[in-house]
Amino acid sequence: MKTTRRHFLGSVSIAGLTIPNIISSKAWAAKPSDTINLGFIGFGRMNQSHLNFFLGQSDCRVVGVAEVAKVRLAEAMKRVKGKYGSNHGCKAYNDFREIISDKSVDGVVIGTPDHWHAMPAIMAADAKKDIYCEKPLTVTVRAALETLKAARRNNIVFQVGSQQRSEFGGRFRKAVECIRNGRIGEVKKVKIGVGNPAVFCDLPTERKPDGIDWELWQGPAPERGFNKILCPIDVHRHFPQWRRYSEYAGGGLSDMGAHHFDIAKWAMNLDETIPVKVLPPKEGNSGLTMVYENGVEFVHESTADRFNDCVFYGSEGTLYVDRSGIDANPKSAVSSSFGKDAWRLEEIGGNHKRNWIDCIRSRKKPVADVALGAHTSILCSMANIGYQIRNEVVWDPKTYGCNSELGNKIANRFGRGEWKFT
Repeated sequence: MKTTRRHFLGSVSIAGLTIPNIISSKAWAAKPSDTINLGFIGFGRMNQSHLNFFLGQSDCRVVGVAEVAKVRLAEAMKRVKGKYGSNHGCKAYNDFREIISDKSVDGVVIGTPDHWHAMPAIMAADAKKDIYCEKPLTVTVRAALETLKAARRNNIVFQVGSQQRSEFGGRFRKAVECIRNGRIGEVKKVKIGVGNPAVFCDLPTERKPDGIDWELWQGPAPERGFNKILCPIDVHRHFPQWRRYSEYAGGGLSDMGAHHFDIAKWAMNLDETIPVKVLPPKEGNSGLTMVYENGVEFVHESTADRFNDCVFYGSEGTLYVDRSGIDANPKSAVSSSFGKDAWRLEEIGGNHKRNWIDCIRSRKKPVADVALGAHTSILCSMANIGYQIRNEVVWDPKTYGCNSELGNKIANRFGRGEWKFT
C-alpha cells in the first residue's frame, strides 16, 4: 500500500529535537534475520555505484528499487538478477512510496536529485527505516531541519554521503586532527574552493519520451516542461546538470561544497551550528564570507595553491587539503607524528557505506550523522541565499531565521502540489 499524502503531511509536522548518543535498538533487536534488507530510491549516477557495492555485501540484500525512468529501472533489475539470479525476489517500482510501505525493508539508499532527498527521507524515517542519503542532504534550510527532526523522533541510523569523513586515504581525517591539535596555531579563516552558486533554470521544453514519469521527477520543485539535461533518457554515466539550477540543487557551491565545507566545520568544531552573518560580494560568483559567532570565517574562494579545495589559515601556518593530497607550511604540521595525548578521531574503517551498515547493527551514530549533514546543507543554502540577494544577511543560530524577508522565503520553500511541508 502506498504512503498517502495525508500520512506524508502528518509526518513532516514540527517536532522537538532530541539527540541521543546511542540510537534505540528495539526495532533491530526484533529482526529475525542478520540480513539487512535494502530498498533503493533513484538509480542515477550515484546509486548505480551504491547498488553495485551493496550487491556485493554478504550481510545485505537488495529487495526493492524505485526509479522514474523505465530504462534505468530495467538496468537496476538487470544488475540485481546478475548477482542474485532469476529468483532474486527484488521488486521494481516507479513510485518510491512503495518501498517505504514495504515492511520487509530495513533501510533505504536515497540517490535522487537533491530536491528529492528530504521528502523520501522524512517518510522513510517515519516508517522506522534506517537511511543512507546522498549529499547535500537538502536544497533548503527548512527541508534540512525537517529531515533532522524526523530522524531524531524515530531514532534511526542516518548516514549522509559525505564520504570524505571516512575515505580518500584518510587525508581529510588527518587534516581535522592536525587542526584540532593546534598544528598551525589558532585558525580564524578557512577558504573553500568549489564551484559557482546555483542559477534559475532557463532550459527550453523538449518532447518527453515515453517511459519517464516527469511529474514524479519534478515532485516538490516548481512545475516546468521536460528537458533531458535535467532528467537523462538513458542509463547515464555523467553527473546530470540539474545540480546547476536552484529549483533542484545548489550549484557547484553545494555539490562539492557539501564535501569541503563539511570538512571545514568538522575541523573547526562547528559541526552543529551555523554562521551568524553572510557577506556576499556585490557581483561575481566568488568571495562570499560566512562568519561564525566565535569569529571564524569561511570564505567561498579558490586559491592558486596545489591543494586548494580546503585551506586553513592559522596564526602559525597554513594547511591545505583536497582529494589529491595534504600539505602545510610548515610541512611539520602534517608530517610529524601525533603524541599519545593528542586529540584523535575514532577509527571506523575506510568505507563510508560500510560504516552505515556497522552502525545499523551497533545503533551508534555514523560518522556523517544526519545532524552533521543537515548543518552542512544549511551552510550551503545560506551561501546560495547570500549570492542571490547580494546583501549582508544576519542569521539566528537558534531559530535558523534571518533578517531578510527574501532570504527567509528562499530558506523555507514549501514545495508544490501534494509534496509540501506543513
